[in-house]
Amino acid sequence: MTEFLLNYGLFLAKTITFVLAIAAVMLMAMAISARKQADRKETLEVKKINKRYEDMAKAMNAGMLTKDKLKQYLKEEKQKLKALHKKDKDKGQRKRIYVLNFHGDIRASAVASLREEITAILTVASQNDEVFVRLESGGGVVHGYGLAASQLTRIRDRNIPLTVSVDKVAASGGYMMACVGNRIIAAPFAIIGSIGVIAQVPNFHKILKKHDVEFDQFTAGEFKRTVTLFGENTEEAKAKFREEIEDIHLLFKDFIVKHRPDVDIVKVSTGESWPGTRALERRLVDDLKTSDDYLLENSQDADIYEIKYTSKRSWLEKIGIQAQQLFDKWQFG
Repeated sequence: MTEFLLNYGLFLAKTITFVLAIAAVMLMAMAISARKQADRKETLEVKKINKRYEDMAKAMNAGMLTKDKLKQYLKEEKQKLKALHKKDKDKGQRKRIYVLNFHGDIRASAVASLREEITAILTVASQNDEVFVRLESGGGVVHGYGLAASQLTRIRDRNIPLTVSVDKVAASGGYMMACVGNRIIAAPFAIIGSIGVIAQVPNFHKILKKHDVEFDQFTAGEFKRTVTLFGENTEEAKAKFREEIEDIHLLFKDFIVKHRPDVDIVKVSTGESWPGTRALERRLVDDLKTSDDYLLENSQDADIYEIKYTSKRSWLEKIGIQAQQLFDKWQFG
């Protein structure tokens, strides 16, 4: 028993030292981040996608057509472009489609760029334009995806048409974002749904008790802490934890009903997910189509711009962010 206590004491000392080291790094990173915030390199890239399609067509024709036919093709394209400019001049500014790409991880870390991209768009977009979001996410923490959905709501609040496209997956928190769109398109086998909430908490109380190790926790407030990692989780604490999860699920369902009132929320809020084809039958999406088809179809009648915001962080800032994410509690699932 003495040997175990010595070994455990050494292990505990190492653990405490490690935790204190992480805390020190976090504080250092936060301090440096505050000082260097102004020096962080931020860029907003704006690329016109129409030119990409034009270059593709020219490359294909250059490889397939004879010299005379290619010359004729280029002449016709030049005339077509001239006529298009004249038409736009007489009619006024063409519709603009702003393309955003959101690749969500469990922490919804892409929301940091999303908020800047949307702010940039709102400075120039009109109600005649459109925002097109290519969304890929299997969900994650509640507060992260809640904020991401709120960012998309800013577009709807300005009465700017919002189309969300899902080529692979928009599940759980990802679907919470998608449902904000005026229109949702999805590839036939994209994964859609998973309208539910999950929280997983390991508990080591029995292991500590087996080795006569006590764990003391002091709180002020009846429900300041419910279930814990090291203490004994009472039935009352578990019940409160389940109550909190159910409340988040209720808010999730209400959010979907608000944006897609035609959905039978009882049938789709079971935590299940469906391929795009089945999701269309359940009115979770509006059309079966890939983002590539949608943009190519609209490239003749609209100017399409891909918007990307980037911010380079120092390695200390990245460590601080990673450490902070250890404290994330809730997760859509």
